[in-house]
Amino acid sequence: MEEGSVVANLASDLGLDLKTLSERNMRLDVIANRKYLNVNKETGDLYIVERIDREYLCALKTYTSCFLKIEAILENPQRIFFIEVEVMDINDNTPHFRRDANELDISEATQAGERFSVNNAVDPDVGVNSVKTYHLSTSEHFDIEIQTGRDGSKFADLILKKSLDREKQAVHNLILTAVDGGTPSRTGTASITVRVLDTNDNAPQFDNEHYRIKIIENSPIGSLVLHLNATDLDDGSNAELAYMYSLYTSEMTQNTFNLNPHTGEITVKGVLNYEDFKLYDMEVIATDKGSPALSGQCKVTVSVEDMNDNHPEISIKSFQSPVKENIDVDTVIAVVSVSDKDSGDNGVVDISIPENMPFKLRESSDNYFELVVSEPLDREKVPEYDITFTVIDRGSPPLSDNETMTLELLDVNDNVPKFPQSFYTIRVMENNAPGALLDSLTAYDPDLHENQYLVYFIIEREIANTSMSMLFSINPENGKLNALKSFDYEIEKEFLFHIEARDSGVPPLSSNVTVHIIIVDQNDNTPVIVSPWRAHGSVVEEKIPRSTDKGCLVSKVIAIDGDSVLNSRITYQFLQVTDTTLFSLDQYNGEIRTMRMFSYRDPRLQRLVIVAKDNGEPALSATVTIKLSTVETAVKAYSDMTEVPLEYDIFSDLNLYLVIGLGSVSFLLLITILVTIVLKCQKPKSSKAAPPCRNSVISERNSTIADSTLVSNDAYWYSLFLAETRKGKLVVRQPAPKGSRYIVSSLPRSTGLTETSDSAPSTLQIHYG
Repeated sequence: MEEGSVVANLASDLGLDLKTLSERNMRLDVIANRKYLNVNKETGDLYIVERIDREYLCALKTYTSCFLKIEAILENPQRIFFIEVEVMDINDNTPHFRRDANELDISEATQAGERFSVNNAVDPDVGVNSVKTYHLSTSEHFDIEIQTGRDGSKFADLILKKSLDREKQAVHNLILTAVDGGTPSRTGTASITVRVLDTNDNAPQFDNEHYRIKIIENSPIGSLVLHLNATDLDDGSNAELAYMYSLYTSEMTQNTFNLNPHTGEITVKGVLNYEDFKLYDMEVIATDKGSPALSGQCKVTVSVEDMNDNHPEISIKSFQSPVKENIDVDTVIAVVSVSDKDSGDNGVVDISIPENMPFKLRESSDNYFELVVSEPLDREKVPEYDITFTVIDRGSPPLSDNETMTLELLDVNDNVPKFPQSFYTIRVMENNAPGALLDSLTAYDPDLHENQYLVYFIIEREIANTSMSMLFSINPENGKLNALKSFDYEIEKEFLFHIEARDSGVPPLSSNVTVHIIIVDQNDNTPVIVSPWRAHGSVVEEKIPRSTDKGCLVSKVIAIDGDSVLNSRITYQFLQVTDTTLFSLDQYNGEIRTMRMFSYRDPRLQRLVIVAKDNGEPALSATVTIKLSTVETAVKAYSDMTEVPLEYDIFSDLNLYLVIGLGSVSFLLLITILVTIVLKCQKPKSSKAAPPCRNSVISERNSTIADSTLVSNDAYWYSLFLAETRKGKLVVRQPAPKGSRYIVSSLPRSTGLTETSDSAPSTLQIHYG
């Protein structure tokens, strides 16, 4: 009740007079209690001065009633009244448990119906306000049963109504609620934690019953293959597992793979080779440490995957070597087989040979190939072939191998001997020593052995009833060509014949070459002076008028040489001369001319020694001595040209008569001299006149010599004449077209010699009887 609330009226209850009540000074005395109540001295009302808590006030009392004992004291007269005030309980306290949390350990093997005590709830209130009942939170495994104590208190027992399974639920959390009987009722709660104690009732289990693992061969030792994970729903030691191989796992598998007993890891222990073993089966057991121990098992199949770790192999089953170079195309040379221990594309093998060879591969059956000839072979070009067979698989990366075999070719006689040249020109110096080596005509035959052994022959040919084998010889073994005689350029200038080279094959093959022997001239002929003619060793005597003018032809020396053009080129010079100022000598045509007119002081006799020297090395020469005697009267002149009158600074009638007379005489002598010169010297008439000179003889230089050296036209004609007549032919000097020198005709020998002279070009005919 609230403070100040009136509990009772003591004056009324005690029968006191209210009028005198104030005078009697009523007071209260509390016995053994706090002073919760007081009295109004005027009215006698008993009221509350302090809030009353029955549970506090009567906490030590075991009975349900609670009283406040007080004494009411009155004065005038003094009286004492003993008063008991019962404190009535109200439901102002909530039930509570002595422990808010209760923990229970219950084995999962406990049978249903088992009871477990829990703490009961207390409520300070009494009577109907105390704890009347309990409630348990919903649970399929637990329930409560309410019990009443001797003192009327209520408590609850926890009852297991369904067996526990720790693997399904290891902990059960329950709420126990205590409810009092007050209105409204009050409740108090406590938690109950039930821990289910494990028993080894669960065997280990693997994630899968059968594991299928693929691993690449040649995996490093220690590589992880599989991490096995077995689980045991039990707890503690009942869930501690150990892994091991079962008895059904082969020893080879156990030696190849290692199983960690604690972690269940399977790692590579030995070498994995797909080609040796492709599939491994093992059975693994996981055992817990419970009592009794339980176990579980699984199968593991390890499939080794192939990797390209084996090189392809090649095997030569048959091989034919050596073979003839003329072997037919498409002939089988070798049979080879290929293989690869790998599988799939790693085991597919391709084979090849170099492309630049006259062979090809032809597949005969699975993994068997034939090497056949695809093109004609030629030992002379390639005597042997190193054939490399290359095999390569289709793995990634591809692996390859190769093997080389040498194919030798046997020679057949299929090559004709060949000379380095098709035409040989050999120059031989005349006067050579008999047996002299001229040249070595060596042919080449690319064949082998007897097919390349050559024999040399001179193909017989007769020249002027003379066989070539009488003039030349050739060594049949080495082709050295020798001269059997000494040759003379002036007689034989060249030879043309053939030499044959023949091999020793079957059948033999041969070829020939043309040999042109050219006899090279030596300067072995001394020049011969043919003009002016003289007896052997005699001196030529000539007469010349003292009136001969300057530049007039006195004489002409002509020498011939039987050697070739170079060696026969003649030059002339004075060896001795009486007066060097009087005569000049042309070194090329041998003309001797006056350099000035004669004077009365000049000797009547002039001696000239002329040497004719050829162009050889060493040079050969001949000399002629000419004695000139001067006369006062006119003599036969050599020239056929008209006379040109001389001009004098002083002209008189006497001189005019002398000139006319001298010209007439000279003209008459001209015809005589011309005929005399032709008959005596057999020289053709010059086609070009010399400068005008009285009593002079004209000659011209020949400009048609091959080396452009000025040589006497008459000397050339004479040399040609001698050369042709040696051959038994008639030489005719005929008129030449304009711009030419001579036309020479060779005729058979006939009758005598005639010469015609006219104003037209002359013709000289020479006849042999």
